[in-house]
Amino acid sequence: MEKQQRLLSLDFFRGFTIAGMILVNNPGSWSHIYPPLEHAKWHGWTPTDLIFPFFLFIVGVAISLALSGKKERQESKKELYKKIIRRTLLLFGLGLFLSGFPFFDLSIIRIPGVLQRIAVCYLIATVIFLHGSIKTQATWAVGFLLVYWGGMEWFPVPDIGAGLYEKGANFSAYIDSLFLQGHMWSQTKTWDPEGLFSTLPAISTTLFGVLTGNLLRSKKEKIEKAVIMLIAGNIAIGIGMAWSHWLPINKNIWTSSYAIFMSGMALVILGISYYVIDVKGWQKGIKPFRVYGMNAITVFVLSGVVGRLLYLIKWQSANGVITLKCWLMQVFFNSWLSPINASLAYALTFIFISYLAMYFLYKKNIFIKV
Repeated sequence: MEKQQRLLSLDFFRGFTIAGMILVNNPGSWSHIYPPLEHAKWHGWTPTDLIFPFFLFIVGVAISLALSGKKERQESKKELYKKIIRRTLLLFGLGLFLSGFPFFDLSIIRIPGVLQRIAVCYLIATVIFLHGSIKTQATWAVGFLLVYWGGMEWFPVPDIGAGLYEKGANFSAYIDSLFLQGHMWSQTKTWDPEGLFSTLPAISTTLFGVLTGNLLRSKKEKIEKAVIMLIAGNIAIGIGMAWSHWLPINKNIWTSSYAIFMSGMALVILGISYYVIDVKGWQKGIKPFRVYGMNAITVFVLSGVVGRLLYLIKWQSANGVITLKCWLMQVFFNSWLSPINASLAYALTFIFISYLAMYFLYKKNIFIKV
């Protein structure tokens, strides 16, 4: 897609999603969070559980928009793959950097992670897109969902059995324990929410985005595209809800029902955004999200580094050791707000300051592409 054809609604959706990701990742206190800003404890979902699948869905849309022209022109696959592999390695490397920062203890460094999963999903979805027709892409998307369901439902895990979906007691956790031991999320240790097997339906989430990108590039009328997205989104939501009676909707293990349900939600929100912004031309108030969306990976990495530093910078006070984050909370928020509102105000301030940094880049026409 040429630059003049850039979808403002996609930039808005990406920016809205990354702002949401920063909001839920940076509360003032993890003990004081409004329920919608927390992940579901296990089965089920909250608004926070929309964020990661939305980002993967957007990655899929961008794959189609960025590479369709090159695919149609049959440009050199060798040159394309150089760029694809470079981007995959950069994303994965940035994820490892965030996992290890600032001590980088390779003996216990977490190998999976958000950016690592994005990298893997991007690579596999891109390969399928470049070499497969729309029908083939859809087949792979559905195939990954079914393979995951089959493994979770029917593979007998030693000492546990088959068909279980409990924390640490399921086929996905078993695969993590075989290949990632000692390198998983510190809060789980025995399984990882971005683990190996649960990446399969996450790839499907990305491929549903690819299929949506194909629709957006098609010659259909804009209003028709919006209607198709809304109808397809509601159908996917219905399928996910129906499937959840057998396979629970669960972000932690990225179940197939979760993948298709969240893809449906993404379709509906993108469809509405596309209709309002790109069809009707309504752009009032979207600029802050576009600023975020055009440097999404940059602000995600920056927020991760700053968030970590706020815990690591500390000093001795009259009441003992205090971190910079704790000091900021005490001085600027806890002194006049209730604990839960202080926590939210801190997160919103974090978003605002991150926005100022991205706005500076935006004004300088600096867009850091990975």
